[in-house]
Amino acid sequence: MEKILECKNLHKKFGKKEILKGVSFTIAEGDILAFIGPNGSGKTTTIKLILGLQKINAGEVIINGYDIKKDFENAINKVGAIVENPDFYMYLTGYQNLRLIANCYENITGEDINKIVKYVGLEKRINDKVSKYSLGMRQRLGIARALLNKPNILILDEPTNGLDPEGIKDLRVLLKKLASEGMGILISSHNLAELESFCNKVCIIDNGAIIETSEVTELKKHENQFIFNVSDTKTLNIKSAYDITKNTFKINGDKELIASIIKKLVKENIDIYEVKQTELTLEEAFLQKTRGDK
Repeated sequence: MEKILECKNLHKKFGKKEILKGVSFTIAEGDILAFIGPNGSGKTTTIKLILGLQKINAGEVIINGYDIKKDFENAINKVGAIVENPDFYMYLTGYQNLRLIANCYENITGEDINKIVKYVGLEKRINDKVSKYSLGMRQRLGIARALLNKPNILILDEPTNGLDPEGIKDLRVLLKKLASEGMGILISSHNLAELESFCNKVCIIDNGAIIETSEVTELKKHENQFIFNVSDTKTLNIKSAYDITKNTFKINGDKELIASIIKKLVKENIDIYEVKQTELTLEEAFLQKTRGDK
């Protein structure tokens, strides 16, 4: 898939303090990238550099083939963004707010706005004043606003702040829909359990440096732990086995050790129904990477 966003060796200083120390990652069509890290790790600073809201000291941000420092207008042309809770004119309707933003672009018609409103599921309330909207509805209106310029990349900084479970579910469904149609999405959030449910890639930043970039499924794998589901463990004679139940046990080891144990079980006439590598939650994997937990 084609790369939409490339961050290459980004550095940022405020005075003598180095905030970003060579941040690099990419987003391709259809990716939903979870951009996570402890407070103060550099997430929001990175997002501001991507959006051109702060000056890059060194490195490059390439969006749709355009360098944001050399050709800002073309680079930012197909970018939509929400940084924390979107602000609106509360005394205006949702439609009036969108119409105001649409006036900043060329050739956005009322029909275009109506299509986006329907896409985010606000058609029944778009003519109500925003002051009557729930937080979830405002978030959907924020995404509608971010989609007005027909972007192919969406950048969201803490979009689930203040949302109730239903609002979070609505946002998740909408983002998965956008990604399925080819949009690349970068989402920064502390809600790791929620990110785990719909992001396909993860990038972990800590103290201004990227410490892990991978597929979510790969990050969650417990590298050395395997669980066996077998016919019976009564006659089991494996010293390294633990968490033993009637039909399961766990082993820590590499693939060569697992292969040798499978051979041993076969010789002992113990049926093997399943051997699988156990998974961590995204939060557990995150803590291991940032705190060194084992």
